[in-house]
Amino acid sequence: MSRSRGRLLVGQSGGCTAVMNSSLVGVIQEALQHPEIDGVYGAVHGIEGVLKEELIDLTREPADNLQRLRYTPAAALGSGRYRLRPGDLELLLEVLKAHNIRYFLYIGGNDSADTTHRLAQAAVAANYELSAIAVPKTIDNDLPLTDHSPGYGSIARFIALAVRDAGRDTEAMRHREPVKIIEVMGRDAGWVAAAAALGKHEEADAPQLIYVPERPLVLERFLNDVEETYRRVGFAVAVVPETIRDENGQPLGQIPLSMGELADAFGHPRLAGAADFLCHEVTRQLGLRARWDKPGTIQRMSIACSSPVDLAEAYEVGRAAVRYALQRETDQMVTLQRDGGLEYHSTTGLVPLAEVANAEKKLPPEYIESSRPFVTDAFREYALPLIGAPLPEYGRLSGPVVPPRLHRRLPS
Repeated sequence: MSRSRGRLLVGQSGGCTAVMNSSLVGVIQEALQHPEIDGVYGAVHGIEGVLKEELIDLTREPADNLQRLRYTPAAALGSGRYRLRPGDLELLLEVLKAHNIRYFLYIGGNDSADTTHRLAQAAVAANYELSAIAVPKTIDNDLPLTDHSPGYGSIARFIALAVRDAGRDTEAMRHREPVKIIEVMGRDAGWVAAAAALGKHEEADAPQLIYVPERPLVLERFLNDVEETYRRVGFAVAVVPETIRDENGQPLGQIPLSMGELADAFGHPRLAGAADFLCHEVTRQLGLRARWDKPGTIQRMSIACSSPVDLAEAYEVGRAAVRYALQRETDQMVTLQRDGGLEYHSTTGLVPLAEVANAEKKLPPEYIESSRPFVTDAFREYALPLIGAPLPEYGRLSGPVVPPRLHRRLPS
């Protein structure tokens, strides 16, 4: 039985990344090569755009513009965080039928996988022929059953570079402000925070301490870690995720009610202030001046720090999604798997969305040091291929100290 000729609809959802548009271009360029696809439409601001019937025709997009978009950060179609409500699935099917959409590809993370899963099930229940495929995207790297997710390699490179640079600044200013705490993204999995270790080669390189959501942060122990590091190295740089919690499961930092909603449409809490809180405690209890940095949204979609590996894989999962859809696959997510050879290489596969939607892949125990707040060599072996070319090498002055002749001390 042949598939009905129809159009392909693609959307983007969730937090933007440096390589999200690379997946979009992969979808468009692959779809245009197949005559059984009768047109390529884009949904403005994700599934909400489908509900509002806000669609754009991508079929005649100039080739040179698509090439530029491949290396453009964020979401060219506009992203969103819309949670399906009662009655939405029926309306979605009405829109798909009205435009003869037979292929639906959704670029996003855990929540987008859930939306795609529910739409695929609704199409089956309505006996409407539709291939619904999720295209993975998340800087959190927490999608299960895939080796990693497009978007992670680039934020990992950004974090490795940023933390290493912040460490050099702290090292230079150690007599004035010897403690730096860097707060990064990562929701409830430690993949982003762990990436800070990828730029560390010597003991003096930052960070000296990495805390992940998989382990509670006990304040007394944290302060001991900072003080011991300061005494040993002369300064201390610690990385904490915005979602870090104490031994009672309570977040260390949370936006106050006066600043608006505490959670998005999917119930994910808006957390901030962990680094600020910890800096305050370092100064109050240890008497050490501390500063904090928080890169904000720039960390998740900085094209300047994008990984070439990440860009290439994001493009390939977009192309693969089209090919799988043409094979009448549905209710599936594209995965990336490394082939296990001496040199890094990945291939694509599929996994049922029922096993992905609303699930979360945590940092495994073998990637977390048991004796100190840091990550293991096994994590470095896993993550280093994903950030692309080696980071630029830095140096330190090594000349001998000139002996003083006056032996004077400046007043403190």
